[in-house]
Amino acid sequence: MDHYLDIRVLPDPEFGQVDLLNALYAKLHRVLPALTQGRVGVSFPAHQRTLGDRLRLHGALADLLNLTEVNWLQGMRDYIHLGEPAQVPDHPRFRTVKRVQAKSAHNKRRRSIGKGWLTEEEAQARIPDTQQKSMTLPYAELHSLSTGSRMRLYIEHGPLLDQPIAGLFNAYGLSPTATIPWF
Repeated sequence: MDHYLDIRVLPDPEFGQVDLLNALYAKLHRVLPALTQGRVGVSFPAHQRTLGDRLRLHGALADLLNLTEVNWLQGMRDYIHLGEPAQVPDHPRFRTVKRVQAKSAHNKRRRSIGKGWLTEEEAQARIPDTQQKSMTLPYAELHSLSTGSRMRLYIEHGPLLDQPIAGLFNAYGLSPTATIPWF
């Protein structure tokens, strides 16, 4: 993981930065598994309350070049600035970038009923909607290809570490254990 590639969303009067970054990330999600087999990680260097205006890909030069050669950015080119793959600066820090899933009351009830622990009536009484956990992390809102619904992918940038941890990344370029260089 010695190279990176920045893709910056440009200001646009018709589309908001958040919507454009969501569209960019959705397009990446569709090609990432097939092209990189878990070798490319993702980070959002400008994240704060939102994910910001930049998507950074981390990986080997060959994988990043492969991503730039495939036409997965079709329809986005007018809205982004695609940087060139560059070498990671000397002596970076490292961090995980992972998905965090909220434990919704609906999912808790469904699981309790499915496992046979509670009846539907018991689940409604014991697991009220007030148990819903509020998420304050930045998120990408994506369209699920399997269910057709909108889903929020909450993303957490972990603490800074001095040493990298090797591993594979999921179809979103995220991992709870593998790190990306942070600079």
